[in-house]
Amino acid sequence: MFETLEISVDDRGVANLALARPEKHNALSEHLITELTRAAKELGTDKSVRVVVLSGQGKSFCAGGDLAWMQQQMAADADTRRREAGKLAYMLQALNTMPKPMIGRVHGAAFGGGVGMACVCDVAIGVEGGKLGLTETKLGLIPATIGPYVLARMGEAMARRVFMNSRIFQAEEAVELGILARALAPDALDDAIEAEVAPYLSCAPEAVAAAKALTRRFGPPIGETEINASIDALIGCWDGEEAPEGIAAFFEKRPAAWVVK
Repeated sequence: MFETLEISVDDRGVANLALARPEKHNALSEHLITELTRAAKELGTDKSVRVVVLSGQGKSFCAGGDLAWMQQQMAADADTRRREAGKLAYMLQALNTMPKPMIGRVHGAAFGGGVGMACVCDVAIGVEGGKLGLTETKLGLIPATIGPYVLARMGEAMARRVFMNSRIFQAEEAVELGILARALAPDALDDAIEAEVAPYLSCAPEAVAAAKALTRRFGPPIGETEINASIDALIGCWDGEEAPEGIAAFFEKRPAAWVVK
C-alpha cells in the first residue's frame, strides 16, 4: 500500500503512477520520495507492466521539494542531512533508470523538483498555459539533485536561460527548452498521452528496456560521481545562510533579505 501515491495497472499493462498529495500540490516530502523510490523498483520489475504514465492529482503536477522537509534538514545533524539529500537524489535516479518507458502527464504547475520529475520521464506532454520554473534560487537554494537530469534533457545552452533566475515560464516555452515534447489544450492531453503509450504495446518489452538503458549509457553521464556532487551541492545550500532566510521568508510571506525593492 502507498499513502502518497495512487498506482493502477490496466489490462494492457499501462501503469498510472499518480502523485497523491493534492493538498500540497504534490510537493516532494520525505514520505513521497521514499514511496516513489519503492514504486520505481516495483514497477520496474513487474513483468506485466509495459508503460508507466506519471501524473499528479489536483491542480498541479508537482510544486517541487517540500520546504517544511527542507527546513527540518537544516536543523538536523550532518549524517541526517546527507542521508535525506541522498534519498531525493537516488529517487530521481530510480525513476530515470527504471527499465520501463515513462510518460509524463504535466498539468498545472511544475516548479523546482517538478521540472526535475518531468525531465526523468522519457517524454513529457504538458497543457497550454501551464506554469513551470526552476524556482530554487529565489529561496536561497539551487537546482542541485535535479541538475543532472535537467541538463541531460535541456542541454547547457537552454538550461542557462532558466537554471539560475527562478523565472516562471509557460508550457509553450518549456517545449522550446526541451522539457516538454508538446503543449496541448487540456481536452487533448489524454489523447496525446494515449498516442505516446500505444506504440510501446507493439514492442518487445525486454528490447524496450535494453534500448532505454543504451540511451543512458551513451547520454550524458549520471553516475555516482554526478549524483554525489548534486548531494554535496544541496547540503552546501542547507548549510549556508541564504536557504534558511529564503525558506523563512516564504513561510512568513515576506520578501527575502536579498530582494531589491
